[in-house]
Amino acid sequence: MPDALFSHSRLARVYDPLDPDRSDLDTYVNLVAEFGAETVLDVGCGTGELITRLVDMDVEALGVDPAQASVDVAQSKLTQGTAEFVVGTAPDVADDIARWNSFDMATMTANVAQVFLDDSDWLSTLRAIRCCLRPGGRLVFETRDPFDRAWERWTKETTRRTVDLGEVGIVEQWVATTHVDGEFVTFESPTIFHLDEEHIDSTSTLRFRSQPAVERTLSDAGFSYVEVHDLPYAPGRGWLFIATAGG
Repeated sequence: MPDALFSHSRLARVYDPLDPDRSDLDTYVNLVAEFGAETVLDVGCGTGELITRLVDMDVEALGVDPAQASVDVAQSKLTQGTAEFVVGTAPDVADDIARWNSFDMATMTANVAQVFLDDSDWLSTLRAIRCCLRPGGRLVFETRDPFDRAWERWTKETTRRTVDLGEVGIVEQWVATTHVDGEFVTFESPTIFHLDEEHIDSTSTLRFRSQPAVERTLSDAGFSYVEVHDLPYAPGRGWLFIATAGG
């Protein structure tokens, strides 16, 4: 289930203004162009920032996300173009036989690949994506390197931001780690709307898998070739995986 940060309608509407720098998506846009992908499945599409860019490139895109509020925001951005959305998960998309072998590329941007805490959920997601990709199609996603210990930088003091959003008023938000248990890192991200002093709490957990562990699951899911690169927009802090679907 999506946490409040993505499923609460009020939070979904301010998600983009609170995090306007999405230069991280440049990597995915560039790879879509490099590989000549004409159809893209964006898993965990959120508020549809990548989908919007793909539509501008005349790419046919399908975004899937379990948070209805986020999908509502994504749909509101598109007045034309070849994109559609599904409220659900990658296995939900794969349940439709018409989706099998129909995408040139699939993506999981930002922290999407790390929200799958359970091994079976992660593997079923990868297998569903593999089912939807054409033979030779590529899955592109990123994960953070656990040795970087990014969660130690997630404190209220270092991440707190206050933004004036006009009619919405001043909105305050921060990220703070609350618990670390091996590969599992839990953090809170409260949002305060100063206009009416509504305080909305959001708690999330991410799993920081090792590079070999990710590669093993990709192989188990039917990907025949995996490239691992340093994360272009955050060198030394994570990996960019490009996995090719087997024939």
